[in-house]
Amino acid sequence: MDSARALADARTWAPHVLPQMRRLGVDSVPIALFIATFTGIVLALLSKYIFTGAVPMYFVGALVGKTIMMELGPVLTGLALAGRVGANIAAEVGTMRVTEQVDALETLAYNPNSYLVVPRVLAGVLMFPVVTALAVAIGVTAGWITAINLLDLSTLEFVKGLRLFYRFKDIWFGLLKAASFGAAVTLAGCLMGLATRGGAEGVGRNTTRAVVIGCEAILVLDAFWALVLL
Repeated sequence: MDSARALADARTWAPHVLPQMRRLGVDSVPIALFIATFTGIVLALLSKYIFTGAVPMYFVGALVGKTIMMELGPVLTGLALAGRVGANIAAEVGTMRVTEQVDALETLAYNPNSYLVVPRVLAGVLMFPVVTALAVAIGVTAGWITAINLLDLSTLEFVKGLRLFYRFKDIWFGLLKAASFGAAVTLAGCLMGLATRGGAEGVGRNTTRAVVIGCEAILVLDAFWALVLL
C-alpha cells in the first residue's frame, strides 16, 4: 500500500527507473537466452520421441512454439530472473537497511518506497516482458534449428506446425504473465530487503527468502493465469 502511494512522488522515483531497467533487464538477457536456447533444443528432441509413429512430425513446430510462447518461456525466464534479480535487490536494499542508509534517506526527507521500491518494481514490470520476448524468439529459433538438423524436418514443415494452433493471444498472454512475474519478484526483493535486521547474517537470510518467495509467487501466478485463460 505504501509503495502504491509512493507512485505519486514521481520526482523521486522517475530518475532511477532507466538505470534499474538496465540492471534488472538488459544485464539479465544472457542468462535468459542461454536457458531459452537449450529449452528449445530439448523440446524439439523430446517431441520427436513423443510423436514418432503417432502424429505427423510437423507437430514438432506446434509443440515447440505453443509451449515456449505460453508457458516455458515466461516461467523459466521468470524463475531464472527471480534468482538473479530478486537476490540482487534484496541484498542491495538489505545492506542499505542494516548500514542505516535507509534511515539516512528518511532523515533527508526521502520516502524509501519512492526512492528504492517504485523504480525497481516498475523496471521489473517493464523489462521482464522484454527479456521474455527475446527468450521466446531464441527458444523457437533453437527448436527450429534442431528440427531441421537433427530431426530431418524441413523449414516448411516446422513453420506449418508452428502456425497450426497459433493464436495472437499466445504472445500477449505470455508477456502479460511475464509482467506480473516481474512485479512479484521485484516487490518480494524490496520488501525482504527493507525488512532486513541483524547485520550480514540478516542480509543473507532475507536474500534467500526473497528468492524463495519470488519463485513461489511465479508458480502461484502461473496457475492463476492458467485459470484465467480457461
